[in-house]
Amino acid sequence: MKKILAAALGAGALVALAGTAPATAAPTDAAMLSVLHGVPDLTVDVYVNDELTLDDFTPGELAGPLELPAGTYSVAITAADAADASSPAIGPVDLTLEAGQNYTAAAHLTEAGEPTATLFTTDTAQTAAGQGRLTVRHVAAAPAVDVLAAGAPVITALANPAEAKLDLPAGTVSASVAATGTTDPVIGPADVEVAEGANTIVYAWGSLDDANLALAVQTVTIAGMHSAPDGVPAGSAGLVATNAPGAGIAGWVAAVGGALLAAVALVTAVSRRRDAARSGR
Repeated sequence: MKKILAAALGAGALVALAGTAPATAAPTDAAMLSVLHGVPDLTVDVYVNDELTLDDFTPGELAGPLELPAGTYSVAITAADAADASSPAIGPVDLTLEAGQNYTAAAHLTEAGEPTATLFTTDTAQTAAGQGRLTVRHVAAAPAVDVLAAGAPVITALANPAEAKLDLPAGTVSASVAATGTTDPVIGPADVEVAEGANTIVYAWGSLDDANLALAVQTVTIAGMHSAPDGVPAGSAGLVATNAPGAGIAGWVAAVGGALLAAVALVTAVSRRRDAARSGR
């Protein structure tokens, strides 16, 4: 699992947070990668091919998407502000990405609260006209949950680190999250905007026992649909962390737009960060 964690964070280190653009399905000759850092209280530096590519990557950041050539990337994770990658805490390890796939690597906690990571492959199969896809990913230190709509379970026994998907008519869905077999919400009820021609992905991360549960929302446009979202509303850059179980999902949707980046802006920003890191160390 340490290798998976290194891969997840290292690949995401290729992405610098600046600008706004919707995530899209991967081209057939490349892979698309986003990274969620959902491990509380863990700040790291990440090196790719021995170059510092992300300095002080902190919990509550969602990086990507970045279009990458298919292939293998060597990554190493060090303590924050390490001089170089010669003494990594994790790695170096290899991350292999396949052409045509859309990935999100989530560094998170297990149900028992141990750091781990999961590489999710996002479903970008087309939906019916007028519909969108809702994906719920459980990456929090919490027991299995049910997702309720109008008080009735529509997703049951979702355990860390699993996901569940529903194709729904585009529009607003009122939902809440409760421990499996109960109806007392630990999150919500809140409104989720299911976008037509897109996969709307909701992540639950953090720790129930530590009272720092948070959610993030990612929208991935499905290629070839008759319509697609113009993007998510503007808001704060990066992952939206709401440390209150009752916070509304609509707010998370509104703020996550700043974390989704245009490819040209990504390349420019990464290059500048690398130059600054080398000159300053």
